[in-house]
Amino acid sequence: MDAPDLPVARFDLGDYILRRIEARDIGQIFAGLSHPDVIAHYGVSYDSLDATTEQMLWYEQLLAEGTGIWWGIARREDDALIGACGLNDWLPAHRRIDLGYWLLPQYWGRGIMRTALPPILQHAFMRMNIHRVHADVEPDNLASANLLRTLGFVHEGTLRDVECKNGGHVSLHQFSLLATDPAAMNLGKNMAAKYR
Repeated sequence: MDAPDLPVARFDLGDYILRRIEARDIGQIFAGLSHPDVIAHYGVSYDSLDATTEQMLWYEQLLAEGTGIWWGIARREDDALIGACGLNDWLPAHRRIDLGYWLLPQYWGRGIMRTALPPILQHAFMRMNIHRVHADVEPDNLASANLLRTLGFVHEGTLRDVECKNGGHVSLHQFSLLATDPAAMNLGKNMAAKYR
């Protein structure tokens, strides 16, 4: 079966844009995925710029294999990447996909991710025919859990000690948003009006 066509749509968020992640972004990807505050609750980290090449290849592999799309969150003024968000582990037969995101700490608390996620969720539901978007959140990451709840995600439960990290076990809260949830249906209406 051929990989689905996954164009990386560009979204205008006012002071920020969502755009394709490019090779020139490797320094900012490394800055994020090596920052102690980011990787404290994120499943991927790198200790060198060279090692970050693996992440850059992963972004391209998602597109090439049709298993997901990640966007760079960039400042409009200079196109500098300040974070990333996206969809991966797409299972078309089950119409489900996973959501992930990170942001450099100096941009936390500004509502950037709250603005960035709705367009990609709408893209998932409307363009990719996704029924279920899933997100894992470590229990200590209260800001991320609150963000998902604000977007209408439902906390379904917690997988206890499901992953090993830094020599210990980590539990993961399970969140989902279904295309049939009122928040998802309103998202489609709100985004259609915003991007006319």
